[in-house]
Amino acid sequence: MAEKILFVAPRMIGDAVMASGVLDRLVATRPGARVTVAAAPEAADLFTHMPGLHRLIAVRKRRDHAHWLALWAEVVGTRWDLAIDLKGSGLPYAVWARRRFVRRPMPGLRLFEQHAALLGLDPAPLPVAWTGPAERARAAALIPDGPPVVALCPTASWAPKMWPAERFAALFRRLAGDALPGARAAVFGGPGARERQGAAPLLAALPGAIDLVGALTLPEVAACLARCALAVSNDSGLMHIAAATGVPTLGLRAHFPDQAARVRPAGRAAGWVLRDGDDMAAIGVDDAEEGCRKVLAMAG
Repeated sequence: MAEKILFVAPRMIGDAVMASGVLDRLVATRPGARVTVAAAPEAADLFTHMPGLHRLIAVRKRRDHAHWLALWAEVVGTRWDLAIDLKGSGLPYAVWARRRFVRRPMPGLRLFEQHAALLGLDPAPLPVAWTGPAERARAAALIPDGPPVVALCPTASWAPKMWPAERFAALFRRLAGDALPGARAAVFGGPGARERQGAAPLLAALPGAIDLVGALTLPEVAACLARCALAVSNDSGLMHIAAATGVPTLGLRAHFPDQAARVRPAGRAAGWVLRDGDDMAAIGVDDAEEGCRKVLAMAG
């Protein structure tokens, strides 16, 4: 009989991406397993094309934590072989399960390594980005074969995490003139007016850029990023998706460096530029260019 796995994903998009590697490994080592994934609506699309997906439950936050009671009612009637909660809610202890795993802090380990250690996976599998044929076809139309494309992700969850737009533009011009001759820019951003507003200065500075702000589902974002030669991003969900696709990815961050190692982008060619303090302007264009060359060399 096929194993039944309940997987409660972290709420934030970036954290959910960092959990994808362990889920992918579990499915790969359990042929025929049927996985139910519970995720926040903003992150749920990440799992649409996951192998072994049986059911995807969007957990919409409610007052007084009533969403957990609603989720419990959805899953309590199943006898689970594995119940895994990487959000740390404790739900696995309220359902019947042969084995239970609930996230707990593990200082000194990166987030994807913490998930692997919890489940006894060694080495820790890198995050993955699942896409389907329709998403890959749309990505091929939006980012066709030809000159290399540099993905620029200038938005973030709050303004102090955003590198100045004029520096993104200056960095792109340098890359297009040397490291990636003839490159085109593609500007990514999430849905909504705030994301559009955050990306507007960069789009104005690079009028020939491919505008993908708010235009894509998360699997489409992943498929488009996978066709790029390089991604440069503020610390955001887009940064983690880019790294998970395997594209050379440089993250930019100048906040809470003592916690930064935990959420460093994880991918086959990923790194970032860190600065102490709370001023993203402390990251210079020279710093970012050097970082880009390093991740490109890693991929090469």
